[in-house]
Amino acid sequence: MLTFSDIQAAATRLQGAVLQTPCVESRTLSQITGAQVYLKFENLQFTASFKERGALNKLLMLTAAERAHGVVAMSAGNHAQGVAYHAQRLGMRAVIVMPRFTPGVKVERTRGFGAEVVLHGDTLAEARAHAYQLAQEQQLTFVHPYDDEAIAAGQGTLALEMLQTQPDLETLVVAIGGGGLIAGIATAAKAVKPGIEIIGVQTQRFPSMLNAVRNTDLPMGTSTIAEGIAVTQPGVITQEVVRHCVDDLLLVDEGDIEQAVLMLLEIEKTLVEGAGAVGLAALLRYPERFKGKKVGLVLSGGNIDPLLLAAIIERGMVRSGRLARIRVSARDIPGVLAHITATVAGAGANIEEVHHQRAFTMLAAQNVEIEFVLQTRGQAHVSEVLEQLRRAGMEAALV
Repeated sequence: MLTFSDIQAAATRLQGAVLQTPCVESRTLSQITGAQVYLKFENLQFTASFKERGALNKLLMLTAAERAHGVVAMSAGNHAQGVAYHAQRLGMRAVIVMPRFTPGVKVERTRGFGAEVVLHGDTLAEARAHAYQLAQEQQLTFVHPYDDEAIAAGQGTLALEMLQTQPDLETLVVAIGGGGLIAGIATAAKAVKPGIEIIGVQTQRFPSMLNAVRNTDLPMGTSTIAEGIAVTQPGVITQEVVRHCVDDLLLVDEGDIEQAVLMLLEIEKTLVEGAGAVGLAALLRYPERFKGKKVGLVLSGGNIDPLLLAAIIERGMVRSGRLARIRVSARDIPGVLAHITATVAGAGANIEEVHHQRAFTMLAAQNVEIEFVLQTRGQAHVSEVLEQLRRAGMEAALV
């Protein structure tokens, strides 16, 4: 069983080798959520994730013989980079097995840290099996992403930092995938401050830890924007810690996570991946659960695909009304498009896209239907634009 002394020893080993990231209050998020919100910026680590802590702790605990042979890990994300980076620093061989579908940018980034990348299998399970095979064949030490006391102890060091910086924290809200992060945090936090509340958060699409500890059978999805916690089978070691030390488990949906990523970007000017934003997502989804409490959130990582981030930003703008699609019907005469665009401009909106439709419409042959995508200031401004168009003698509605 993971112990507090394991985490204290890990903190000593990691001293000076990983960043002691800031843990500061967000006044704006506190106003929005009704809780007093403190953010632990683990996305500022060199590989942009807390995973460095556990990886380095494990590597530093290897024997001289194990170091000489090297290590192997299976990961398509942050764990791969943490192992690769610190193995390179320590002069050790690192082999990282990744599924064949892993995005090229992650493969190249891991190679950039000096690791040998092996692409194998179409699933994480196939990649994991191959990693175990390589460990046997080449006498490599397998570095598990979460189900290992040394890994969890390394992750737990960030809880020591949080409570040292903000000793008055009453609740810690932590993402759960395999459980390594929350196992370390819960063990450390409960030892330092026994009355502190530990809340775990999973995405509704991957409720594996909740199923395991509550004996439920919620269905598993196939994908999530929080891919860092898309784990179908939580750790055996970590399950035990969650059962004994975690006070509650909550689920959030994809919309909650998208909103949280966007809020952190806009309000805190910090880039957080889906898995790193689920703590804030939980505060947004269950505000009464945390109202008035001093809550610590771990922004666990910032490695998000730029195309996914672009989609999240655009969808967020749609939800807030800052990006709106409207349909305008008018008499099909020369100059009508110029008249519509001038009316939109007069209302202060900016046109991003125009689709001029004559054939595929149920309108009379003399009429034209035009769809616009507009940049606006919000929902009230969209209503104002529509009203101006109607006053100008056109039919206008949101699509």
